[in-house]
Amino acid sequence: MTLAIIGGTGLTKIDDLNIVDQQNLHTPYGTPSAPFQIAELNGQTIVFLARHGNPHRIPPHKINYRANIWGLKQLGVREIIAVAAVGGISAAMGPAHIAIPDQIIDYSYGRDHTFFADDLEHVTHIDFTLPYATHLRERIILAAEQSGIEISHNATYGCTQGPRLETSAEIKRLAQDGCDLVGMTGMPEAALAKELELAYANISVVANWGAGIVSGEITMAEIERNLETGMNKAIKLLTATISLSA
Repeated sequence: MTLAIIGGTGLTKIDDLNIVDQQNLHTPYGTPSAPFQIAELNGQTIVFLARHGNPHRIPPHKINYRANIWGLKQLGVREIIAVAAVGGISAAMGPAHIAIPDQIIDYSYGRDHTFFADDLEHVTHIDFTLPYATHLRERIILAAEQSGIEISHNATYGCTQGPRLETSAEIKRLAQDGCDLVGMTGMPEAALAKELELAYANISVVANWGAGIVSGEITMAEIERNLETGMNKAIKLLTATISLSA
């Protein structure tokens, strides 16, 4: 049981998962978002965690990221594929598109973002030059190519605080900073995984254009419609990736 999937908005379950067990863990950092589901998919035993809880009830800034990542480590997980709904900024990142980010910029604040905070014998720093595990990203990209799923192989993910969506001026700033995508859950999740030496990669599913990219307001109906299409592709990509992991 070395691989985990963290499901974000629009992915609280995968229909083809055969749930064989459920673990309610308590960690030194509190309670995770939801019970960890031990499941079989394509002959592989994996762990599935609903990031926002099931039902979806925990906003991005209230997620106990440390408990989630610590719990996965406790279960023996070594690789994490995190799925996230995002907004598109650059031209290629239209609604329902999938991107595999290779970089991240953190604009969030006030979150418990490290395990190395209290009762330390020495200060610990991690190298975060490459926030996503190269070998895991390459496996996802190969699975997409073999399955005929169109994806962007590279992207920079900008992580904002939420739960509100961004202003059009904020999206302009993100674009100027080099962000292709905007989401609310990419950090501190990626850094915490790195601190525990877990390979971590992200599948970003574009739910909408960022504010001001196209005219009009962003509606939840629009987001839900695009997520249904995008998440179906993401599940197909996850299934193909797990097959390669066997």
